[in-house]
Amino acid sequence: MSANPPAPAMDGSALLDEVEAFHRRFNIFPLDAAYVAVTLWDAHAHLLDCFDSTPRLAFLSPEPGSGKSRALEIVETLVPQPMVAVNASALFRAVSGMEGRPTILFDEIDTVFEPKAGENEQLRGFLNAGHRRSGVMWRCVGDGANQQVQEFPSFCGVAVAGLGSLPDTILTRSVIVRMRRRAPNERVEPFRQRIHEKEGHELRDRLAAWAQSVRHLVDEVFPALPEGISDRPADVWEPLLAVADAAGGMWPERARAACIELVNAAKTSDKGSIGIRLLTDLRDYVFNGIDRLPTVAILDRLHSLEEAPWADMSGKPLDARGLSRMLREYMTADNTPVAARNIKAGGSVMKGYYATDLHDAWQRYCPPPAESALLPLPPLPGRSEP
Repeated sequence: MSANPPAPAMDGSALLDEVEAFHRRFNIFPLDAAYVAVTLWDAHAHLLDCFDSTPRLAFLSPEPGSGKSRALEIVETLVPQPMVAVNASALFRAVSGMEGRPTILFDEIDTVFEPKAGENEQLRGFLNAGHRRSGVMWRCVGDGANQQVQEFPSFCGVAVAGLGSLPDTILTRSVIVRMRRRAPNERVEPFRQRIHEKEGHELRDRLAAWAQSVRHLVDEVFPALPEGISDRPADVWEPLLAVADAAGGMWPERARAACIELVNAAKTSDKGSIGIRLLTDLRDYVFNGIDRLPTVAILDRLHSLEEAPWADMSGKPLDARGLSRMLREYMTADNTPVAARNIKAGGSVMKGYYATDLHDAWQRYCPPPAESALLPLPPLPGRSEP
């Protein structure tokens, strides 16, 4: 009796095409690159144990009604063991106790990181620690005096949705999709859970079967990265590019193009952390060729930047104390903290900053200056340059 013929190999490229089409039915993303990234993220969740790290997937928008929750809802139908986040205790036990890793889904993630959300410190720690396979959380368990410190693994896939932004520790570990409200001419198919959830689950089951068939192509593989992609962006995109390479077809090319586009978009929209934003604005719009400036002149120029945050930092403008606190986190070329120094101006001595003290930080942290930033700013009224 002859053996059963082997099952035909699954077409990973065609399957990812179907997953992308499923997203496009219900989601309007701002860039085509976002559809590529989200599709690859769905697939990578089925291969999590093959990777050293897992990127977070973040759907963010400035206003409600931008489709963030719907995007998370579609992801939920496609990933293994989805779990809507409730509290820290449940998450710790789910990740360490379930057979197979759950995929954690956080909606309204902005409530976890708002200033008054001190009770969510454990959730913040969980998100930070679970990016890498080695990530663990330590908690005291037991009653009264009979408590012991216990290690809880926290490595798992996490997708979030929320208003505004996220802490830099999360943003730099995330594929970021900047959602926006649909324009009048943009249409999506209404999502009916009792109907469309079954379609998503059918795709999920096929993704799981395909992932098992290509595990040997992904496990411990380090895919070629586009030129200029390194450090944190490389950690984010390596798993997604490995999945694209395993799928074949146009996906390796599309994935690398999406990688470059979304990494560059993140740099443009955020200028990195708030510290890097400050350094960049100081270089491009404040000093801009001037070798030294009094603190009062620096603050005037920062406050005058219309699209910058400096005129309203938690309800009040950035002041000399805040400027000093932010800049002393960076070092001069002599490896000393950047600090205000005496500046002689108009026969008097004022505290201020020297461009030479900032050069090293500008070179290390800031993106290349835009051509428009090279145009000199006019002197501020009532101020004379030193």
